[in-house]
Amino acid sequence: MKFNKIAFAIIGAVTISACSTEPKTYSSIEITSEDYHKSVDKVTEVMIHDIFSPPQASRIYAYPNIAAYEIMASEDSNYNSLAGTIHGLTAIPKPADSLAHVNTKLAALIAHIDVSKQLVFSEAWIEEFRDSLYHKWDSINPMEFNDSKAYGLEVANHIKNWYDSDNYKQTRTMPKFTVEADNPGRWQPTPPAYMDGIEPHWMKIRTLVMDSCSQFKPAPHPEFSMDKGSKFHTELMEVYNVRNKMDETGDESDEVQIAQFWDCNPYVSVTQGHLMFAKKKITPGAHWIGITKIALRKDNADFDKTVFAYTKTSVGIFEGFISCWDEKYRSNLIRPETLINQYVDEDWKPILQTPPFPEYTSGHSVVSGAAATILTSIFGDDFTFDDDTETVYGLPIRKFVSFNKAAEEAAISRMYGGIHYRAAIENGLIQGKNVGNFIVNKLEMRNL
Repeated sequence: MKFNKIAFAIIGAVTISACSTEPKTYSSIEITSEDYHKSVDKVTEVMIHDIFSPPQASRIYAYPNIAAYEIMASEDSNYNSLAGTIHGLTAIPKPADSLAHVNTKLAALIAHIDVSKQLVFSEAWIEEFRDSLYHKWDSINPMEFNDSKAYGLEVANHIKNWYDSDNYKQTRTMPKFTVEADNPGRWQPTPPAYMDGIEPHWMKIRTLVMDSCSQFKPAPHPEFSMDKGSKFHTELMEVYNVRNKMDETGDESDEVQIAQFWDCNPYVSVTQGHLMFAKKKITPGAHWIGITKIALRKDNADFDKTVFAYTKTSVGIFEGFISCWDEKYRSNLIRPETLINQYVDEDWKPILQTPPFPEYTSGHSVVSGAAATILTSIFGDDFTFDDDTETVYGLPIRKFVSFNKAAEEAAISRMYGGIHYRAAIENGLIQGKNVGNFIVNKLEMRNL
């Protein structure tokens, strides 16, 4: 009897041990559009901290989105690869046979995070964000996580090898912009920081879709002339008078609020006593990336459409800056603030701080025109939305009945701000729409 009890105990122990060695079942890792929004938001947060210029920021948005899109499109037949359509981009590798448990959405998000990390200065911020997610995903399904991670990083490396040849590194060593101080119509550094002209060689960056940086060269600005009655002088005085009229109506005027809402200048310098420091803000491209998120959430877009919309919009913003900067440093036009202080009123100041680069065309106008055109192609022309992008800076929500109306307001805000002439605004908006329409027609990313 005692023997039987011992035998049963041993058998029971063996049975329990055998049960405990059975493989654990794991649920699949769920990746949603909100996960992607958070990754994009983290990139924006880091870029604000690192104070990237508007053109640089457009590059940091574009490449990570393209990496994620290529992985997503490799599985979703509703979307087409950009390989062979975007300049220099070749097909991403397929997952190795050993990676039998790749979660495509997870791999796409991992690729987005890794490419983003390689493009910013504060890599540790991205790494901290990444590691918290890695820990969570590994605890849910380690096999799926590891296979997806391996594949996502492989694609990220593929994208890195591609963007390394876009001429960005070479432009870092090119000479500073030379100011033509003896030419009254040419750009000069503006107060309060009198910074050098930023990114004077950005037009040398490889385009993604455009045939060349000058493909959508705008109509020329009015010929420089300080003669009263000339078109240029009339536009200069319009900026001066609009600002003075705003002084009469006060800070609560709609024009002041519009100017402040669309400021988006990462180079705002604040002087306190003997100290000067930068007041960090988003770039104009980041504002439109924020609008993209707003539209996607309102549309209840799934993960794949979310990646698609961010990618196509960021491509438009990237191309818009190349097109705009090509014209800025070709026309090299002086800013209103400089001329008004020299010839009209030495005490006059614009509502907004003048950014450190030539005037023509308006970057806000070009980028807004391009982004609005692309977003309209995705969501429609009557897509209303509440833009809360600037609430973190203490600015109220603004309502828009369409992306194009938002772009028009963003463009005219530069005159209200006192930093652009009318020609730069109107021709810049046309320039941006031309860029956007070209991308909409050239990139057949979605099968409708």
